[in-house]
Amino acid sequence: MGTPAAEFHVDVELVVALLRDQHPDLADLPLRVVASGWDNVVVRAGDALAVRLPRRAAAATLVEHEQRWLPTIAALVGDAAPVPEPGRPAGEQAQGVRVAQDLAAVVTRLHVPAPADAPANPVRAVPLATRSEAVTTRLATDDVPRAVELATLWRTAAGAPTHVGPPVWVHGDLHPFNLLVEPTPLGDRRLSAVVDFGDLTAGDPAVDLATRWLTLDDAGGRTFASLVDADPAT
Repeated sequence: MGTPAAEFHVDVELVVALLRDQHPDLADLPLRVVASGWDNVVVRAGDALAVRLPRRAAAATLVEHEQRWLPTIAALVGDAAPVPEPGRPAGEQAQGVRVAQDLAAVVTRLHVPAPADAPANPVRAVPLATRSEAVTTRLATDDVPRAVELATLWRTAAGAPTHVGPPVWVHGDLHPFNLLVEPTPLGDRRLSAVVDFGDLTAGDPAVDLATRWLTLDDAGGRTFASLVDADPAT
């Protein structure tokens, strides 16, 4: 499944125009496009700043979620994942025990009951059975390896007991490229930041626990599982 096509072209010229209109004191900084993801384009502004703009209309709402709720989330997880200075994407290699410990601390602090006006998300932190039609349709395409085995596993997972208790805050996309790590004096790596809270929502915490398999090596995965308080179905 490829990255969705951009609905809006974000380039240096657009950023210059926006800065001149809204932040003229920054308009003369050197600019360069450094990343284009699923939802946003990142343009570096000088050595210390970045401009992050949505490339799809749907992503604008996700940015609004971040602007509204990140102060609340920072109060929950800030001591475990402070605003970083350095960091490299965790997805560049499988991460070990120290990152697993830090990730466990983040999700433990984050997974607390959310307020009634928390952002709603139709595909994140919902009962898996509600996603079965979309998943089985995807598995029926020609480019999914071991699709039959995956379909069997999906049916098992979708039949597991659903989350009980109040909806909790979840990041919704703890993908390794939404995590930053940095080296420590001991030669391992620590978590330095969790980014991209656009899919922030309230619901089943299981969606965040998938980072065990996405981000961590075997030892890290075992450590993470031992530290996160989750029932077997979750």
